[in-house]
Parts: sequence; structure tokens; C-alpha cells
Amino acid sequence: LGLGAVWALGLSSSAAQLQANPGSLPPSILSITGVIAFTQTIFLWQSGLMLAALVLVSLVIAYATAPGPGSARDAKACGIDPSFNLPPRAARTRPGEWLEHSPLLTLLLVLLAAGWLYHEFSTKPAITAISGLNTYNFLFIMLGALLHWRPRSFLDAVARAVPTTTGVLIQFPLYGSIAAILTTVKGGEGQTLAQHISTFFVQIASHDTYALLMGVYSAVLGFFIPSGGGKWVIEAPYVMQVANDLEYHLGWAVQIYNAAEALPNLINPFYMLPLLGVLGLKARDLIGFSFVQLLVHVPLVLFLLWALGTTLQYVPPVMP
Repeated sequence: LGLGAVWALGLSSSAAQLQANPGSLPPSILSITGVIAFTQTIFLWQSGLMLAALVLVSLVIAYATAPGPGSARDAKACGIDPSFNLPPRAARTRPGEWLEHSPLLTLLLVLLAAGWLYHEFSTKPAITAISGLNTYNFLFIMLGALLHWRPRSFLDAVARAVPTTTGVLIQFPLYGSIAAILTTVKGGEGQTLAQHISTFFVQIASHDTYALLMGVYSAVLGFFIPSGGGKWVIEAPYVMQVANDLEYHLGWAVQIYNAAEALPNLINPFYMLPLLGVLGLKARDLIGFSFVQLLVHVPLVLFLLWALGTTLQYVPPVMP
């Protein structure tokens, strides 16, 4: 439910992370958007208000649509064993294997990482430090290693996880190729495809209708390209160019994308796949509930994007 409602309004937002890190953006996008700090995207009070509203409405709908005692199914009824048993440890016959099953290496690595993270956060503003993608990823990798305690446990967990994300890993090079076609291949009048698309939206959009048009467009595109970061690389060149042309708040344009592109997740089981695999369910077992959420979320999200967008003023791109 969160992945179809509010996940992209926080630190999990790929678009906000990319926009806050100039080294992560293609030059063709950076030249249009500049660097957009978290204070202009996910830390806006408008974002917080929208997040609170969506959480509240989602909980009310979930409560109202929850199955009663006569129709609810527990894990046993689904044929699922809720217990989890770790595989037995293999016999250790070499010194290296002893280290793999000892927490010593993990503790040493985490202590070194903690020292570097302390230096990073003590010498930079917290927002700047956490907005660095390398710092962000490094922090959670170290946290994962610490929670697993032993290196072998952590490595085994990663090995089990990769098969479920193979499709995602393959998608991103394709998204990069699409972005290159949109931003580098020039056609009529010497314009790129992204510029032609932005010209089309400028012709049909105004400052007042930008949020509605971009919200609907981003949500529809999300059905075909179900990915936060990869999809932003595709959309950003023309979505943000239109925002500049209409003098619309660039940070809120990112939030329009964030809120709208999450909506298809309510009925397009992109992030639902691991959950279905764990629970042994089919998508049709869950989509009925999430579809009701979608019916309410679409008009609510579009209204909030439009209304809150009217409270913000345009700020020209800030170049690094």
C-alpha cells in the first residue's frame, strides 16, 4: 500500500535523490534542472501535508475494506508456513571459512564505516550528507551487514535476493538508452525528441494546469515503465523543461512526478511480486483491495498536487 501511495515522498524517492546529486544526472538533464536540494522537494511543508493526508486516507480505506471474520484468511489457510528456519551451517574446514562465520570481520568493517560516516555528517549539513547516493547506499549496506552479524549470512542473503531483482537490473540500461534517444538525437528544427515533447506540453499546458497534466501523464506512463529512477531519467528532460518555460516550481515538479508515478503500483504488481512470492498468493487476491485505494487516491493526489502547487513560487535552476 505504501508503495502505491507515499513511498516516493520520502528518502526513497529516486527522482529527489538524483536531483540532489549532480554527479548522478546526465549532463543533458542537469543543464535543464540544475541541482534541486531536498529542501525544495521532499522536505517542503507541502510534501509533508500531502504525505499526512495520503496516510490518513489510506488507513481509513484499508479499515473500511478489511475482510471480516467470515472471509479473512490467515497464513495457514493460504498454505503458508510462517516460520523461517535458517539453513544449517556447513562444517568449517579452512581458516577463511572460520572468518566467514565469525562476527569479527563484520564488526571491524562496521566500525571503520561508522568512523567515516561520523566524519561525513560532522563536516557537512545532515541533509547534504544523507542526500549523497554513495553515502545513502553505504549506510544501508553496513546496516544490513551488522544485522546479519556474520559475513556468510549477509552474502547468502544477497545471493538469494539477486534472482528476484534480475529483471530490474536489466531494465536500467534500457532506460538509459531511451533517455539518450530522447535527449541527444536531433530531428526537425535541430531539436531533440525531448524538446519536441516539451514544446507540445507547453502548447497545451498553463501554469495552473501543469500539475494536473503532468500528474496524469506520469501516472499513465508508469503503467508501461514501472520504475522510479529509470523513469525519471526518461521524463525529466521534457517535464522539467516545461516547468522552466512555464516558470513552475522545479522542486514541486519533482514531487508531482513522485506522487503520480506511485499510483500505478496499486494495480500494476511491480513491487508486489516479492510479497506474492513470500505469501504464495496471486495478484488477484490483493488487487481488489488496492484498486479501491486507487479510485480514491487518483482524484485526491491530483487535487493536492494542483492546490499545493499554487502556494509555491518559481526559482530558476541552481547550477553546481
